[in-house]
Amino acid sequence: MLKPLSVSVAKRLRQAARQLNTADPNLVLKPLLEKTFSLPAGDPRYGANSLTPGAAPLELSFSEMEPKILRFTVEPLGPSAGPIDRRDESTREMRRLVRDFFGRDALHWFDEQSEEWRDSGSGSKLQYGAFFGSSYDHDGLFSSKVYYETQPHQLRSLPDSLFGLVTIALQTMPNLVPLFTSITCKREHGSQRMTFLHRGRLRLAELAPLLDQLGLGNQLSGLMQTFGLALGGRFELPDNSVLIALENGRDGPELELYVLLGMIPDLPRNFLDLLVMGLSERPRELNAMIRWLNAFTPEDGDWPGNFSVLSVKTSPERSPRVSLYLRPVEFEISRSAGREEPAA
Repeated sequence: MLKPLSVSVAKRLRQAARQLNTADPNLVLKPLLEKTFSLPAGDPRYGANSLTPGAAPLELSFSEMEPKILRFTVEPLGPSAGPIDRRDESTREMRRLVRDFFGRDALHWFDEQSEEWRDSGSGSKLQYGAFFGSSYDHDGLFSSKVYYETQPHQLRSLPDSLFGLVTIALQTMPNLVPLFTSITCKREHGSQRMTFLHRGRLRLAELAPLLDQLGLGNQLSGLMQTFGLALGGRFELPDNSVLIALENGRDGPELELYVLLGMIPDLPRNFLDLLVMGLSERPRELNAMIRWLNAFTPEDGDWPGNFSVLSVKTSPERSPRVSLYLRPVEFEISRSAGREEPAA
């Protein structure tokens, strides 16, 4: 009998935690991982997911702002689960972790923030429901996060401060379409953000009016420099390749721009080398990213997988900082998986 993919996922996360000197996520999330990856490795049904289409629904990420943290996101439950099931499972898991690790006050805050999205009456038009993310440091669970699929009418249920930023964004860039709100709990605080898909082509310079409105206009050059270098001089991004996330942070409005690398038709073959070049002035973060890449490279391989997203986050007091998202090579679904061999 074939082993479920959860065995390989657990092994990879355990080994990565050891290399990155963090707690083992399996100690916290074993039941969820077993339910999510119960089918054998390579089963083509894994590929039909909204998080990492064509691969098992596990996405790893590195953040310059949290360089020593092990972070990942899953689309919970197996391929046959519906969006409401995924939303409800994400909520249950989030509430369990917040209660057990961060306390009742944090749980009360999460319940208030998530009420609109976890309500059973809001699921009729959902496509994927929710994703679930968590991260770990040396001391254990560092954060827990749920990404709730969001309909346009739900924007009014956002916290007032975040709704104000969203209103500015929609007035400035009317091609934004709501995707999901993410609610994060950490040991000492929580936060909520709203993420949009940009419809149509986007020239990076066209972000200037929004950045100016948010008090971030001075960050545009650094943002353009980071993307321009990593994308080989490209400053215009194709339709459906850009996500924009907004959050009211501790030092004011925060904006994160995500580029979906699979939607870039001419992504440079030396993309990673170009990204490394851009990080060369920040050696601590660069060395942390290299350790992260090594932690997810199979023992018998020389490459960790396919890079799915490059994002840059900025705020009034913080220059642009990079995050990189990875689909592990071990969990990609073969294009030929599930195909019948032609008759002889």
